[in-house]
Amino acid sequence: MAGLNVRFTDEELDALRQRAEAEGRSMQQFAHDAVVAAVNERARLFNEAADHVLRVSEELNRRLA
Repeated sequence: MAGLNVRFTDEELDALRQRAEAEGRSMQQFAHDAVVAAVNERARLFNEAADHVLRVSEELNRRLA
């Protein structure tokens, strides 16, 4: 599995450590899950916007076809 090095300020690393401990997870697992969630959220928002555009332009697309 590929890896990634990420740099944090001391304050950011402390906040990460505290959140991970509060959730009973390692910092690595917490950071991994946060990145994956952010990537998935961006994809979800894009798909939601594309679906909206298709819905609102359905009639126009039908007339232009």
